[in-house]
Amino acid sequence: MLDAIQWDADLIRRYDLAGPRYTSYPTAVQFHDDIGPFDLLHALRDSRKAKRPLSLYVHVPFCAHICYYCACNKVITKDRGRALPYLEKLEREIEIISRYIDRNQPIEQLHFGGGTPTFLSHDELRRLMQHLRQHFDLLDDDSGDYSIEIDPREADWSTMGLLRELGFNRVSLGVQDLDPEVQRAVNRLQTLEETRAIVEAARTLQFRSVNIDLIYGLPKQTPERFARTVAEVIALQPDRLSLFNYAHLPERFMPQRRISSDDLPSPADKLAMLQNSIEQLTRAGYRYIGMDHFALPDDELAIAQEEGTLQRNFQGYTTHGHCDLIGLGVSAISQIGDLYSQNDSDIASYQQTLGNGQLATRRGLHCNADDRLRRAVIQQLICHFELRFADIEQAHGVVFRDYFAALWPQLQQLDRDGLIELGGEGIQVRPAGRLLVRSLCMLFDRYLNDQVRQRFSRVI
Repeated sequence: MLDAIQWDADLIRRYDLAGPRYTSYPTAVQFHDDIGPFDLLHALRDSRKAKRPLSLYVHVPFCAHICYYCACNKVITKDRGRALPYLEKLEREIEIISRYIDRNQPIEQLHFGGGTPTFLSHDELRRLMQHLRQHFDLLDDDSGDYSIEIDPREADWSTMGLLRELGFNRVSLGVQDLDPEVQRAVNRLQTLEETRAIVEAARTLQFRSVNIDLIYGLPKQTPERFARTVAEVIALQPDRLSLFNYAHLPERFMPQRRISSDDLPSPADKLAMLQNSIEQLTRAGYRYIGMDHFALPDDELAIAQEEGTLQRNFQGYTTHGHCDLIGLGVSAISQIGDLYSQNDSDIASYQQTLGNGQLATRRGLHCNADDRLRRAVIQQLICHFELRFADIEQAHGVVFRDYFAALWPQLQQLDRDGLIELGGEGIQVRPAGRLLVRSLCMLFDRYLNDQVRQRFSRVI
């Protein structure tokens, strides 16, 4: 079965390393300052010539409250007036970008992230969606994947009705944990009733999919308490569920300095939370898609994995990896052909640059042939838990065994340890290796070294 996972504590102890989540390869750590607006516009022209479909990501950075665990690019403010100047610059960016694409390039995927996108007022959300429709070919038949991240404390039935009216058909709810003591420790007080009300609204209004995010490893969590949270969330029957490992990196993320390391669960308790959660979700009929993600069998991600079409990009697992991704807003990342580019991460600088009529592209990279090959390998392993050497050889004109000769002893060791099955025709990730697939992918990462690795969370 595609979704089979085998828990092997010994393997987890040996292979639970710090490493990338591979929403891209090369990862954003490799981005450099030699990429600017000209590179982005040149890539957009190529996309237009090839008539490739598009995916849009819109970053809304504002939050009214700070969550201590958060590592996102955000602006904490209760001043709702800060949204309008940002919105005006975002509209300017949309106008500039739209000149370099073809109106016949359909927007198959749209995602609003943050921050808290529903920090925007209803009028501002209407205005932004109207601007997007004016400049891009947004689909009107509800066939696109149009999703938005929601803080249930910042939404109600009228908000959900507005979002459905504007064309959104998928929602992702931040929950993290339902235990009041844990919520107090991370400054995110949110009742089960608030969450249930939004889920019920989504069902009534016929949103196509509901995702719920949980985090294990937060302060004050215990295996027993977290099991209760998972049970409550399963009762809500989300179509998808994300189970993230909290990475405590207070030296990098200032809000995390408000979390006492003494309150964090032990490594053994964290493992118990993950193991219990996997068992609970599997019993409830969820399939393990990979990399912390679970989905019901009739969900598009589960179907795509079965059919071998699942992909991964900066928005995570997706059925739209064939689209060129345009990132809009502060810190947003684009992936267009072989170009990765990222906007300025400082909101004042972003707004000033757009105010001067220029794009705020600040960094990125061009993928070379080696990057493309390794990206294909990592994508196959992380999405499908298997790799056929012939597919890579045919697409990239190499002999796999020769190209990766230096890795062969390590791959053989993974085979002996029971993580993978290494054969003459390919690699199969065994059920005991699926939770650790990032560790396998890291072997193929040419840029990874000990210094780079410390910038990432652990696999589990």
